[in-house]
Amino acid sequence: MLSGNYDVVSFSVMLAMLALVPLMVVTTTSFLKISMVLLVLRNAIGVQQVPPTLAIYGISLALSLFVMAPTAQEMGRRATAPVPAAPANAPTPLLARAQDTFEPMRAFMLKHSNPDQREMFLASAKKLWPPDVAKEARSSDALVLIPAFVVSELQAGYEIGFLIYIPFVVIDLLISNLLMALGMQQVSPQTITIPLKLLLFTLVGGWGKLLNALAMSYA
Repeated sequence: MLSGNYDVVSFSVMLAMLALVPLMVVTTTSFLKISMVLLVLRNAIGVQQVPPTLAIYGISLALSLFVMAPTAQEMGRRATAPVPAAPANAPTPLLARAQDTFEPMRAFMLKHSNPDQREMFLASAKKLWPPDVAKEARSSDALVLIPAFVVSELQAGYEIGFLIYIPFVVIDLLISNLLMALGMQQVSPQTITIPLKLLLFTLVGGWGKLLNALAMSYA
């Protein structure tokens, strides 16, 4: 009877962990920045549903899997490694295994998060958390590191999006001024700019170069 109850509890914990997987993918991997950049690109070109949002998320997930493959492999290796015998006062084997498995992800977020953001959230934690907990807080703690990483990814995504927007805005301005000079104010600039932007982006191999640049930003 006890074993059956233990199985039910373990199954419930596993389901709860699976429910958190999408949230963890968004907040601890490269998915957030990549998806933001692709959505900004779609808006900059001016086509509202090409590619569809679902396709953008699929591309972002595929590229995130490519970027996170070394981290995921190292986490898998640690998760399946045999657990050495621990002293009596050591954490439980399950907790020790979880902490060890999380280390590659922690290293990834440390590498790609802004130190200023980590220090800012650490300072906020020392003010918000109870004194005994805040005293032990470090900038590498997961509860501090994850929001710092998210903000760093948002910042980087907006910076890249700004740079992407510039050439497309220039095209919009040039076409608008040209139509005004020709006395064709009744013609919508988007009628010309959208096909032109699609053509130029395709001719320069924009998709391949952008996705490769996003992947290499995590090198």
